[in-house]
Amino acid sequence: MSSILIKSATLVNEGQTIITDVYISQGRIEKIARDIRMPADRIINAEGLHLFPGLIDDQVHFREPGLTYKADIWHESRAAVAGGTTSFMEMPNTVPNTLTQGLLQDKYDIAADRSLANYSFYMGAGNDNLKEVLKTNPRDVCGIKVFMGSSTGNMLVDNEQTLEQIFEHAPTLIAVHCEDEETIRNNTQKAIAEFGEENLNIAMHPIIRSTEACFLSSSKAVKLAKKHGARLHILHISSAKETTLFDNSIPLSDKKITAEACVHHMWFSDEDYETKGNFIKWNPAVKTSADRDAILDAVLDGHIDVIATDHAPHTLAEKEQVYSKAPSGGPLVQHALQALLDLYKQGKLTLEQLVEKTAHNTSILFQIENRGFVREGYWADLVLVDLNKPYTVTKENILSKCGWSPFEGHTFSSSIIFTIVSGNIAYEDGEICEVGTGHRLLFNR
Repeated sequence: MSSILIKSATLVNEGQTIITDVYISQGRIEKIARDIRMPADRIINAEGLHLFPGLIDDQVHFREPGLTYKADIWHESRAAVAGGTTSFMEMPNTVPNTLTQGLLQDKYDIAADRSLANYSFYMGAGNDNLKEVLKTNPRDVCGIKVFMGSSTGNMLVDNEQTLEQIFEHAPTLIAVHCEDEETIRNNTQKAIAEFGEENLNIAMHPIIRSTEACFLSSSKAVKLAKKHGARLHILHISSAKETTLFDNSIPLSDKKITAEACVHHMWFSDEDYETKGNFIKWNPAVKTSADRDAILDAVLDGHIDVIATDHAPHTLAEKEQVYSKAPSGGPLVQHALQALLDLYKQGKLTLEQLVEKTAHNTSILFQIENRGFVREGYWADLVLVDLNKPYTVTKENILSKCGWSPFEGHTFSSSIIFTIVSGNIAYEDGEICEVGTGHRLLFNR
């Protein structure tokens, strides 16, 4: 690993913004100070640039193995670093589903060979693999994923006894997708009866996958966690009502029940279905502007703890199908930071809050070892951005394998200039740097 000296950066870290130098050696941050004069293999003049800890995305779907026609770890990790995300945690609804420790190890082996970003993978829970789930090592696996509502793939856990056992005995954090399946089925049947299946359209998505469906499932998960003292993390909160389930009166490090918001639920609303169509079809659904605003408020006041993407690519052909056949999900990891920086420019959050919710809190929540902060001795996972260099999303600069983005045609106010992963420059001013692979995340548990 080469040494890097970053000069005169505007560092946003741990609630403060200062101008400083940062010296990196052997992959780690060796010194943070003004006017560092140490020899370095690479000197970066960061005057006028903002320096953040790299984003840690706790929810992505990179589709490998089994669905690599739409995405894979090689492509999506490059999209990640191009967007300032230096570490990701990937979901188990691949093919085959990640329901055994052997299949989980297979994904780690792929990432060790192909991922430009740092990585971790969730162990998947099903109705009948409890013994495998309980073998999960808290030290080097981010968590256990439970689908308490079906989405892409067939991993719905709807056996009540199994749920009780998972929440009682899980050796590590339980991350859940919460939508009540019965409510969704009933809503779907009502919509078909009223309009006919052939007439269903994207505007009905938040009615079918309703606020009530989300709240019923999320509140059930919270109840199970409280009953068993489990460490619960609820993913992609999509409604104002759900935000009431969480506590902001205690430090994050003491919380047993935490929550995540995704960029798309903070950016889009049901008003955008008219122009974006299936390209903003997600599960849980994008809901009203009031829900969108309440989610942002909950992020800022501590009811919701982290921001992620739920990056979940599908091919253009799949998304262009009629509503009932188009799968839910879309690529977001390349443009998440830029979208959040636009919200900053709009006065909706501060840079300090952005860093807290995308790096610091993710590190605290998952107990990640030596990452998520710009500190001496920590791994150098960093992103340098130019807040005043516009960037337009085009087909030509989209790096996700699917080749499209819900932000296509949008001009962001800021650009990613450098991304450094575990001490290596992985992205520089529009170009991916082939520097080997990221590291497997470790956890202080």
